[in-house]
Amino acid sequence: MNKTILLVDDDMFQLKLYEKLLQNNGYSCRIALSVDEAEAILLNNEIPDLIISDYEMPDKNGFEFRKRLLKNDLLKNVPFLFLTSVNDEHFIQQGLDLKAIDYMAKDIPPARILSKINNLMLAVREHYERSLSEVKGIAEKLNLRNIPKKAPELKNFSISYFNQSYQYQPGGDFIDFIQINDRYTFVILGDVMGKKWGAWFFSFSFLSYIRSAIRLCVFDETFSLPIILHKLNRVIYADEFLSDIFSTLSIVLIDDEEATLCYSGAGDLPVLKYEAGTTEIAAYQSTGILLGFSEKVFYDDINIDLQPGEEMYLISDGMIDFEIDGEKKSDINLFKQKLRDLKLRNEPTEHIVTKLFNKHTSQIDDCSIIIIKRKKDEYQ
Repeated sequence: MNKTILLVDDDMFQLKLYEKLLQNNGYSCRIALSVDEAEAILLNNEIPDLIISDYEMPDKNGFEFRKRLLKNDLLKNVPFLFLTSVNDEHFIQQGLDLKAIDYMAKDIPPARILSKINNLMLAVREHYERSLSEVKGIAEKLNLRNIPKKAPELKNFSISYFNQSYQYQPGGDFIDFIQINDRYTFVILGDVMGKKWGAWFFSFSFLSYIRSAIRLCVFDETFSLPIILHKLNRVIYADEFLSDIFSTLSIVLIDDEEATLCYSGAGDLPVLKYEAGTTEIAAYQSTGILLGFSEKVFYDDINIDLQPGEEMYLISDGMIDFEIDGEKKSDINLFKQKLRDLKLRNEPTEHIVTKLFNKHTSQIDDCSIIIIKRKKDEYQ
């Protein structure tokens, strides 16, 4: 994926020179002739991978721009590089004191400009990867995991799943399988509203509440999904730590003894089912809203009849999201059509995920899918 650089300079000729140089070498660029223009781009949620700004500009200069960014929690950590036409140690030190990663003179040759930017981007990437590796290592040691290592093995059903976080960064999707005994298994798919690290962090809180709510209800011999969701939502809504943090949830109760499925949801996408007899993709939609959004919510449940050989699909919204001309689109019907075409070609379950993702060249969000398949009778 191309790295995006925001260029800020009141000299249009200089901007165009840098823009052409960087675009010819694989970068995407946004340009701004003033601090106000740059802030308008940033406030439109267009957060770049690097900001390059001139020192001297009318109205607001580069130093003031940098100071304003440092006060914004979303933007203060975006790598910042100063441009200067003045070789003055005082200017340079002033810029470095504002946590700029470096400075660059305007009159250096283009090859050196490009080399400096490439090296800076590489250093930032390596630092990020080291930090990510350290956090993941700590999470592993603490047994913090929002995606399980494997699915349970059942008598009448097989479960397969796939998760791919956006740009391989921690995200808000979470999956869990809670096997109560040989008969009952709960299948969980959720998505915490938010981006990257924040959503990933809060996903553990939601998972802890979900696991506790299910266990407590089971201890009371209650397997009702609406009751579980109702109690879960009340606790999450009352938790000040999770104030203004919401999550979707799809939950399926598998009765492996009776070979039945019951589904309930909170603000989730419809659960899909491939109906072998009709070669169609049926959709089942719960009425419940997002967990934590409101204290008083009604949740329902739906019994889903899955015949031998049929499959049911739980998906997060990243599976139906795509981008056209820089604009995010969502189309569940397009996803259903792709899924139907794969089933009509008799693609095996283990190949469906690969074909649906298609290596995700256009992925714009975390993507998760759980496939529950009713096994065929061994005599069929």
